[in-house]
Amino acid sequence: MTNSLDLARRFTALHDPAAPLALANAWDVVSARLVEASGAPAVATTSAGVAWSLGAPDGDALSRDRALDLVARVAAAVSVPVTADIESGFGADPAGVAETVAGVLAAGAVGVNIEDGTRAPADHAERLAAARAAADAAGIPLYINARIDTFLFGLGEEGTRLDETLARAAAYLRAGASGIFVPGVTDPATVAELAKGIDAPLNILVGPGAPSVGELGALGVARVSLGSWVAEAAYQLVRRASAELIAGGTYETLADAAPYRELNDLLKD
Repeated sequence: MTNSLDLARRFTALHDPAAPLALANAWDVVSARLVEASGAPAVATTSAGVAWSLGAPDGDALSRDRALDLVARVAAAVSVPVTADIESGFGADPAGVAETVAGVLAAGAVGVNIEDGTRAPADHAERLAAARAAADAAGIPLYINARIDTFLFGLGEEGTRLDETLARAAAYLRAGASGIFVPGVTDPATVAELAKGIDAPLNILVGPGAPSVGELGALGVARVSLGSWVAEAAYQLVRRASAELIAGGTYETLADAAPYRELNDLLKD
């Protein structure tokens, strides 16, 4: 309990626009240890990468038990705080989300992402409130990162999307969220408006072409995430290496592979 409390407090304190928390999302023990070894102060999982590695599509298809087992393995493998992407909560209703959050805490993680998707904001707020109540019952200040998918999914009219996002953010914070995650937008003007209008740490999804971490911090962003990008890049390498081998009988795609010994040593206790 003491360790979880300390990790939770450390993780919350990392959300600072002056030095944004930069998360290269992991999906298994080796990727988590590689992230930690890079000097990252925390490890975040990617729901897509986790689901793919376990043979399921992203989007609430993976079972709760399998997801929590992966979270426990990652949390046990690193010494830094772990935050878990639990999609929409792995529960059909708020009570189910509460059960998931209790399981996340038992697994050793101290943060979660919970996405609203196309769910009605009022319904999602109830799910967030249940998550907060479960964390309070466990005595852990869980960092609940409420993901708002208005921009990612193109919900509503384009001209009202910013206002809708800010309204959802306010409702989710009232329900118990710690911070707000808005994927699908990186243009500086909109990001600055989001940071100005949200009274909590703002998380932005980044990737090729997005502003740098420092530039986003200057706009008020407290956290940036690569999401599924790293897993996608890893799987693209598999495809390229296989295609090169089969079509050309060569292996140059693998020239920059991580050394076997280094990866093996990461798993030695």
